[in-house]
Amino acid sequence: MVSFRPTSAETLEDQRLYTQARMVEVDCLDCLARVRVKKNSHHHTSIQWDAEALGQCAEFARQAQQPGGRAVPEGCPRLRDSIERAVRDGRISIGAEDGY
Repeated sequence: MVSFRPTSAETLEDQRLYTQARMVEVDCLDCLARVRVKKNSHHHTSIQWDAEALGQCAEFARQAQQPGGRAVPEGCPRLRDSIERAVRDGRISIGAEDGY
């Protein structure tokens, strides 16, 4: 449930910039799940998953079969490698621009 829905043009633009600016599509080199990624620093990576990508991720499917299911904070190491490769290839820049 949404507790706050922005209505002013400035707030809507801030929301758009925060959730969409500089997002780059990255395909996992293993299962080909496609996510949207941005890196604000070497240690901070934002990843947006959609239902299709979640359904394709072989690592998440494997983790879900474990007793207790997949731990929410656990990521996919194969996708992490794909993102690092995209950074090395220059497809993803590191560092926030204009605060985003």
